[in-house]
Amino acid sequence: MSKVYLSRDAASLALGSSRIGSLLAEEAARRGVALDLVSTGSRGLFWLEPLVEVETPEGRIAYGPLQASDIPGLFDADFLKGGAHERRLGRLEDHPYLSRQSRLTFARCGIIDPLSLDDYRAHGGFVGLDRALSLAPAAIVEEVKASGLRGRGGAGFPTGIKWDTVLHVEADRKYVVCNADEGDSGTFADRMLMEGDPFTLIEGMIIAGLAVGATKGFIYIRSEYPHAYRTMTRAIEIAAQAGYLGPSVRGSEHAFTLETRLGAGAYICGEETSLLESLEGKRGVVRAKPPLPALKGLFGKPTVVNNVISLATVPWIMTHGAKAYADFGMGRSRGTMPVQLAGNVKHGGLIELSFGVTLRELVHDFGGGTATGRPVKAVQVGGPLGAYFPESMLDLPFEYEALAAAKGLLGHGGIVVFDDSVDLAQQARFAFQFCAAESCGKCTPCRIGAVRGVEVMDRIIAGVEREKNFGVLDDLCRLMTDASLCAMGGLTPIPVLSALTHFPEDFDKAPRMPAAAE
Repeated sequence: MSKVYLSRDAASLALGSSRIGSLLAEEAARRGVALDLVSTGSRGLFWLEPLVEVETPEGRIAYGPLQASDIPGLFDADFLKGGAHERRLGRLEDHPYLSRQSRLTFARCGIIDPLSLDDYRAHGGFVGLDRALSLAPAAIVEEVKASGLRGRGGAGFPTGIKWDTVLHVEADRKYVVCNADEGDSGTFADRMLMEGDPFTLIEGMIIAGLAVGATKGFIYIRSEYPHAYRTMTRAIEIAAQAGYLGPSVRGSEHAFTLETRLGAGAYICGEETSLLESLEGKRGVVRAKPPLPALKGLFGKPTVVNNVISLATVPWIMTHGAKAYADFGMGRSRGTMPVQLAGNVKHGGLIELSFGVTLRELVHDFGGGTATGRPVKAVQVGGPLGAYFPESMLDLPFEYEALAAAKGLLGHGGIVVFDDSVDLAQQARFAFQFCAAESCGKCTPCRIGAVRGVEVMDRIIAGVEREKNFGVLDDLCRLMTDASLCAMGGLTPIPVLSALTHFPEDFDKAPRMPAAAE
């Protein structure tokens, strides 16, 4: 029986993989060919989707991007044995897009059946957990500390230090909460991993529980991710049935249970304290700090709150050792980062690399430039609250400190590409508009400041008292940065000021209008 692998990742489904799977099965039945169609996650080469991989003696041979009309021709070309066809890509591991990557966290994504424990174990799964079960909690924490792993959700806080804080707090109950409310523009790494390799997230959360003394975990998934929600929920059931979750993890004295929770569409619930409020059944509103969630988090108990990628990276660290992970990267940015390339780009997808690669390499060498073929004008790094960088700054290294020094942020690793048709004044206006729509409303600088920001930008774009309004804009940005309760309002000025700094010509297009008569 021929084994064919087909991605059921949400992006692959959107591009037609389900229809391709049905047509393959129908054509195989018509020809009397036995076909074992295995569902996987995506490899992250979205411009080649939908694609299939066929198991052959020389390895898995890929074909894509496929259309319905290609299916009969594939069988005619004997693709089940790796036959020649215009859509034949060869071994994806040899494709330049993948061969130049360092897939650690995403090593299994697109390779295994996401809901097969046997597949997961056969590809190194639960080795890290077995090692963690043999260590004292403090030793696990020290391993994560030594790896240099920092939060991959955006803040970049050292994961080991957060765990150490929770470990040393006395409490009758502790929690591990996974922030899977991936709402930044151009990001999809969390979704890809939950849909393609859910057990690695489960393993990472169990290890976190062992490290800090937590017995309960929650995965908070954004409402726009129904496939990820279903996959994670089913994976948790499978792991519990196999003894990896429950009152005795792998027959040990340690208990850990896990549940999924679905958000309700609020961007602000990506902020950890709003997420905790939502988990408690309340409106998603930011909490004042202190106390930190590590001291008083979910239901008032000490809580580890980490991003999907942070937690999913821990099994690799526990399997291969802290030094092996820290050997990747540069400076204080250790390990790898799954970069998500999106927007007006020819080859959008997921690229896991060591920190230190330049934006130019990512956008041009991997991304192939813009999809329109027009010149790159700007890239926004780090989501809707990230900075816009011009083409002249693309030699910046993709790492925390370099981007911060350039008055930007790394965020969750999303890069959105724009060609020379974009108007950065309008993008600056959108930053305020987005903040106004998504603010939880608790603090005045964010709630009112974002609305005033839209009004000021409208006047600048229209050419009304431009210099005076630039002064108001500067004051407003300073106020929001210094006085907002959380990063929602505090970071909104970053895209605004970066657009103004690097693209001043876009703010000076309208004819200047005289001040209104008093």
